[in-house]
Order: sequence, then structure tokens, then C-alpha cells
Amino acid sequence: MVQFRKITWDNFEECIHLKLSDEQNNFLASNVYSLAQSYVALLNDDLPAMTFAIYDLDTMIGFIMMYYDNAEENEYGNESCYGILRLMIDKRYQNKGYGTLAMTKAIAYIKSFPQGEATSVYIAYSPDNKVARNLYTSLGFAETGIISNGELVAKLEI
Repeated sequence: MVQFRKITWDNFEECIHLKLSDEQNNFLASNVYSLAQSYVALLNDDLPAMTFAIYDLDTMIGFIMMYYDNAEENEYGNESCYGILRLMIDKRYQNKGYGTLAMTKAIAYIKSFPQGEATSVYIAYSPDNKVARNLYTSLGFAETGIISNGELVAKLEI
């Protein structure tokens, strides 16, 4: 059973040592970088990024980082939305369905509107990341035609 847990002093080291496979490293920022971004957002934004370690029972298998933007802040459209900035499953646990389970849990979490109501979820990924593209389209995300920082932007209506 996949769970999201807060990142604390007790699991911080384990989280920053999760790794992608070598061929995936250019697709995603490190967890250290993501947590640093989260810290800066916490100090400067009205709503901090939502970061979680992903667990299967008591085993940490990945990391996820999400955000909320109101309609004025949304760079992709004119509606309030959530976004998934990072989803990573450690290379030891890939190809076991955890990415699908984690995304399904993330969408359910977002639908609880933890930081405000929204009508959509956005995610961006490298055009070369076929695994990510297949995962997101299988969950109902549709590419918008927007390219942001070289990444394809996909949207899920909620």
C-alpha cells in the first residue's frame, strides 16, 4: 500500500539518497534540489510546496513534490490548479507499478484540495521521457501543446 509521509529529520537522509537510473538522471532534478526549492517556497510564497516521501509499508520508495497556484499565478491557463513538479521512484523499485500507484494517490490527494479548490492538475516532462509520457496519459493527462523550459505540459481536469 503506497503512502505519502512528511519528510522529517528521521527520513531526510534516506530521501536525499534515493536515486534514479543513470539514463533518467537528466529528466529530473535531485531530491536535494527539490527540497531546497521547497524551503525557498516556504520562506517566500503564500503556500509552500507539498513534498512527501513515498512509502510502501515501511520502505521509502520515492519522492513527490506538488504545488498549488491560483488563477493569477497559473502560467499555463487562467484557472486555479495544482501541479506535480517532481515524481521519482528509486531505481530499485521501478517497473513494479509504484509510479502508477503514487500518481493515483497524488491525484486523490489533490482532489481533497489541501491548499485550495482547483479545476486541473498540470505536469511537465521531457519529450524523451517515454515512460513518464505513457504513465501520465494512462491516467488521463492530455498534452496541452505548451512547451515550458523544453518540457511538454500535460493537463488533467479534476
